[in-house]
Amino acid sequence: MKGITIFFDGVNFQAVPGQSVGAALLAGGESILRHTRIEDKPRGMFCGIGVCFDCLVVIDGLPNQRACITEVREGMRIQSQGNVIS
Repeated sequence: MKGITIFFDGVNFQAVPGQSVGAALLAGGESILRHTRIEDKPRGMFCGIGVCFDCLVVIDGLPNQRACITEVREGMRIQSQGNVIS
């Protein structure tokens, strides 16, 4: 099976087709996806099923995307999310 290359904050990660962004990043050793607005605390995967909003990232320029339920695509550009939730 051919792997997929995605980019998180400019670093390339390998993913498996059908894998979620969150799972791919965790498998690659990345656990912090954003920081909270008030206390700037790190957040990553929590529920893993799209219920909470701890895993919000920017994907291909679109903010507030849940990494746990978004499937990877070849060349996807993901950025850690700032402290903004719209």
